[in-house]
Amino acid sequence: MLVASATMVLSLALTVLPLVVVLYLHHPAAAAAPATRSYPDFQHMNVKETIAGTRVLLPKISEYRDFNKHQHTENIGGDGRNYKLNLFHRDMIVPSRHRQGLRDRHLRLLERLRRDSARASSLIHQLSGNMSSSAATAARYQAEDIGSDVVSGLDQGSGEYFVRIGLGSPPRSQYMVIDTGSDIVWVQCQPCRQCYRQSDPVFDPSDSASFYGVSCGSSVCDRVDNAACTSGRCHYEVSYGDGSYTKGTLAMETLTFGQAVVRNVAIGCGHMNRGMFIGAAGLLGLGGGSLSFVGQLGGQTGGAFSYCLVSRGTDSSGSLEFGRGAMPVGAAWVPLVRNPRYPSFYYINLIGLGVGGIKVAVPEAVFRLDEVSGGGGVVMDTGTAVSRFPGQAYDAFRDAFLAQTTNLPRAGPVSIFDTCYNLFGFITVRVPTVSFYFSGGQILTLPARNFLIPVDDEGTFCLAFTPSGTELSIIGNIQQEGIQISVDGANGFIGFGPSVC
Repeated sequence: MLVASATMVLSLALTVLPLVVVLYLHHPAAAAAPATRSYPDFQHMNVKETIAGTRVLLPKISEYRDFNKHQHTENIGGDGRNYKLNLFHRDMIVPSRHRQGLRDRHLRLLERLRRDSARASSLIHQLSGNMSSSAATAARYQAEDIGSDVVSGLDQGSGEYFVRIGLGSPPRSQYMVIDTGSDIVWVQCQPCRQCYRQSDPVFDPSDSASFYGVSCGSSVCDRVDNAACTSGRCHYEVSYGDGSYTKGTLAMETLTFGQAVVRNVAIGCGHMNRGMFIGAAGLLGLGGGSLSFVGQLGGQTGGAFSYCLVSRGTDSSGSLEFGRGAMPVGAAWVPLVRNPRYPSFYYINLIGLGVGGIKVAVPEAVFRLDEVSGGGGVVMDTGTAVSRFPGQAYDAFRDAFLAQTTNLPRAGPVSIFDTCYNLFGFITVRVPTVSFYFSGGQILTLPARNFLIPVDDEGTFCLAFTPSGTELSIIGNIQQEGIQISVDGANGFIGFGPSVC
């Protein structure tokens, strides 16, 4: 609900909690005015129902293979069209042979954090700003033209959110990972001389009437760094230090979203791929480069898209929508920060963190992008789960949270989390709010489930943040869950709210 004041108040009626958690966003119109403390300093969280509600439900894979059942598209008149897809957490698409071992929450969490650490390490290495020129070129190639989440994820299993699309003519349904830090639509292809396991049959280009290879002289091939030419066709190859790689041909293909058809999309057709990117057939790159799906839609959608990441453990789906119609009225808009060295990534101007309604004493410069080196800054990333901050910011933030939770019994560290609590036997607990402060006066206050998460079935909860070990900050998907996030690349803004999912 919108309140007629400088502050917009949006109620998050979370399906797994009996209480209403509130997300507070300062309206951009009030950017010139000092931020006011009109939001509550504490929230109440139901411990037992949070544990029960975030148990991951593992349905049969066959229940999610019905493409028409789970996909729908809206065509909107005017200058462009909207394409809308359902969005699933990867735990819903785990192959049957992996289900039993992943039913235990703690083991599942440790596996997810292992994947997450690999993903974050990859981003930190790419975006550190202090690499040699050749290393920086390789990192840009990996991120922009192939998709680091796809390839690094092959070995590490990263990538948390999937969409279901039709590939080829006639369309074959495929699960694809969404990644805001990657710039290509990439899929495993037959003949598959070396491929990882996926839920759907591997795509066979010979069965598609719309598939055709890109010639070496094509302008599309020119946009791929280090492209090779074999028998007149454009080939790509990317390898990584962890031993994972993808090799294949660049092609044009048709993608289908329900009844809507998008023709002539440049995709990577991988014939040799190494790793364990479980479940997904490939990746739908949503980065800021020209070869991403958003970039290729271009004039059809105005470079705009919006997504809602489904909350952990629910059997519902989130959404991913492309087009100007996806831009909500009433969102709080934060300017995008451009990093010329890494244009695929969406940087935002975070200037501070808050705990319990009090801004933590961290210099704004800690979050600032270095325009010379391209290092530092704050990246919004759907492929990273846990948010990370430089050590100076994280330590101050964690200590502020600890100072306001002395009433809660502590637990030992779990994996990458160093701030945990033993809430066994509690019905509800009172926890301080966590807020992100942006330039212009906007403040995003998170629901409790987006920063204090259960790590087992025994009542252990941890603060879902960790130090980055570098100058880079990453806003991960746990902190983004349940909040409508919109990217207006053409005009240079990211919006939060007002809808929830």
